[in-house]
Amino acid sequence: MSDTSRGDSAGLRHAAGMLVACLALLAAGCASRPPTGQGNVCSVFEQEPEWYDYARASERTWGIPVPVLMAFVRHESSYRRDARPAREWFWFIPLGRPSTAQGYAQAQDPAWGDYTEERGSLFRSRSDMEDALDFIGWYNDKTHRQLGVRRDDAYRLYLAYHEGRGGYRRGTWKEKPAVQATARRVSDTAGRYRAQLARCESRFRCDSWYQIWPFCS
Repeated sequence: MSDTSRGDSAGLRHAAGMLVACLALLAAGCASRPPTGQGNVCSVFEQEPEWYDYARASERTWGIPVPVLMAFVRHESSYRRDARPAREWFWFIPLGRPSTAQGYAQAQDPAWGDYTEERGSLFRSRSDMEDALDFIGWYNDKTHRQLGVRRDDAYRLYLAYHEGRGGYRRGTWKEKPAVQATARRVSDTAGRYRAQLARCESRFRCDSWYQIWPFCS
């Protein structure tokens, strides 16, 4: 083998090694664990500070408060990017999942399809927190506009989110104590998050190199 061939072979091996390393890093990032201390939104943002920026951007676009947005994610997925409903089984036979919900926001295929049709689908993913928070803001803003539910009413917003706006109008949630209980938990969490954020929010503003006060406030 000539010196040139050996050099080319070594270069290819090096490039392949770099590619494997990059893929490993990407996989490690995708498998990152959800934050701890999820009952405290300040702790969540301390561990994932970019999530604050995403939530603020969604709030500015859709008017849904940051505490409400984060409470939805907390109770829909426990901040797990790969969250999906558990599979159903008949004895040892898998029957599939009860819905197409997935990702941080547990967005189902029809609603996600409507969202991406309106907002654009390029690079959007239900396992991306920025997109998930934008989706929650988008969906709840439509609930506000179509049903008159206040943008800060986490309880009723969640009922419409879970049952769909048609189901909310028909009152399907009235016969579902479990859904009502979850909506109350979402509302309670939003209230706690609101009080916590009032004490710590200043720490998460203007904390990135590209942010300049007062434009990031």
